[in-house]
Amino acid sequence: MPQPRRHALAVACLVACLAPAAQAADVTELTLYRSDSPALYTAGGDGSVGEGHAVVREQRTLSLKAGTQDITLGDLPLYLDPEAIALGFAHDQAKLISQRLLLGQGNEAALTGLVGHKVNVLGSNGESLANGTLLRAGNGLLVDGIYGTTLVRDYAAVRSTEGSFPTGASLHLRVDAGNAGNAVATLSYPTAGLGWRAAYVATLQPGNTCRMQFESRASIANRSGRDWHDATLKLVAGEPRFAKPDAPRPMMAMARGYAKAEAADMPQQSSLGDYRLYTLPQKVDLPDGSVSQVPLYATRSLACERTALYESGNSWTPPQPMLSPDFNTDGGTTIESTLRLTAFDSLPAGYLRVLGSDHSGTPQFLGEGRIDDTPKGTDATLTLGTAFDLRAERERTSFKLDKAARSMDEGFRIVLTNAGESARLVTVREHPNRWREWTLASSTLKPTRQSPDLLEFKVNVPAGGRATLDYAVHYRWAVEP
Repeated sequence: MPQPRRHALAVACLVACLAPAAQAADVTELTLYRSDSPALYTAGGDGSVGEGHAVVREQRTLSLKAGTQDITLGDLPLYLDPEAIALGFAHDQAKLISQRLLLGQGNEAALTGLVGHKVNVLGSNGESLANGTLLRAGNGLLVDGIYGTTLVRDYAAVRSTEGSFPTGASLHLRVDAGNAGNAVATLSYPTAGLGWRAAYVATLQPGNTCRMQFESRASIANRSGRDWHDATLKLVAGEPRFAKPDAPRPMMAMARGYAKAEAADMPQQSSLGDYRLYTLPQKVDLPDGSVSQVPLYATRSLACERTALYESGNSWTPPQPMLSPDFNTDGGTTIESTLRLTAFDSLPAGYLRVLGSDHSGTPQFLGEGRIDDTPKGTDATLTLGTAFDLRAERERTSFKLDKAARSMDEGFRIVLTNAGESARLVTVREHPNRWREWTLASSTLKPTRQSPDLLEFKVNVPAGGRATLDYAVHYRWAVEP
C-alpha cells in the first residue's frame, strides 16, 4: 500500500496562502530567559522542542474592513501559552472579540494558518485533488469546494496565490473595527523553544603566574518552529519561578565582527527586579534550529589561580558523634586540577571552556565546567580534570575511642607523589566530620585554613619525589550518644 506523500509538502508547494493580516511582524522584541536544557543546544536534534522560555512582543500592520471580521495571524512559534496571549490595537482602532490558537501538529503544522482560505490540493502527478476553502488541516485536509466537501488524505502539494506560506502555530482572531484601513496591533505572548545561556572561553597565558584571556558570549538557541528576523533582543539572567508545570520553560553561528567588538558594541546591562537584563545593541536574526553566539562582555585579561587539589570527605555534619572505627577512612588517590577566578562583573551561569597552549603555541583543551550566577567581586571555581603526574595515598594511622570521657582521637597520613619534571604545590583539604566539636591535636604542617568543617594544608611535592602529611584531631561531646 503506498505511503502518504505529505512529507513532500514544503518542497512541492508552489505558492502559499495567507491574508494580508497574517504577514510577518513589522517590529519584534524578544526577551529570553536563561535555560540549561540540553535539548535546546544539541546539534542535529529532532526539530523544535518545548524547552526554554521567552516573552515575544510583535507589532503587525493589519488591513481591516469596517465591522466584525475574522483574521488569521500565522508564523507563530509552536509552544505558546494560550492563556497568556494578549493583543491590543493602537488608538483603539479595533476591538478584540475572541481568539483561538491553532497549534501546528506533525506534517500539517505549516497548514494551520491556511484554514479559511482558498487552496488547491495537488496529487503526485500534479493533478488537482480538491479546490476550494480549507476547513481543516490535521489527519488529512478537509476542503469545501463547488462540488461539496472533500477529505484528502494522500496528497503531494498545496497551491495558493494569496500570500506567503505560514509556519508554526496560527492565531485566529475575531475583531470589530470602526473604520476600514490599516491598523497597528501589538501581540505579546510567552513561548518555549527559545533560551540562552552564557558561554565562556578562558585561554591560559604562558608564564609562572596564572593569567587568562577571558571571552564572554551568550549562546542563543532557537528551536521554536519559526525564524526570527531583525529582532530586538533582551536576555534575562536569574531564575524566575514558573507556577505551571507544563508552561514554557527556561548549526553554531558566531556573530560577525566578534573578535573586534568594542565596549560600545556590548549589551547594555540593567536590573530587572531581582534579576539582570542584557539588551543587545543591534537587531539579530535567529533562524529556526540554530544556536547563535553574540558578545556578552568585551574580551579581557584576568588574574586566576590554579590549584592541584586533594580532598577527602565533605562538609556534612552528623546528628550525633560517629563512633564506628571504619568511618571516613577512604580518600581515593586522584588529585584534581582546579581553576579559580574573580568575577570582574556579574557573570550569568554558563559553561567555561579552558584552553592552554602546547609546546608549539597551539591552544589545546584543558577542561570545562559550569559556573553558577556569580556576582561581581566573588569567586568562581571549577574542576578541569585529574592531574596526570600527581597521586595521593591516605591511611588512618590511629584511632582511640573513650566513651567514658566522651572523646575520640584520630590520626591520618597522606602521602603525595609527583612523577612530573617540576615541583608542585598540592592543596590538601580534610573534613573532620565525626562530630562538630573537634580540635587539631597535631600536624607536621601548619594548616593554611581552618574552619568548623575544614582543615586545609599546602604541601610542596618535589619533582620525581614525594611528600608526607601527618595530622591528628581530638573530638569531644557533652552528652552520651
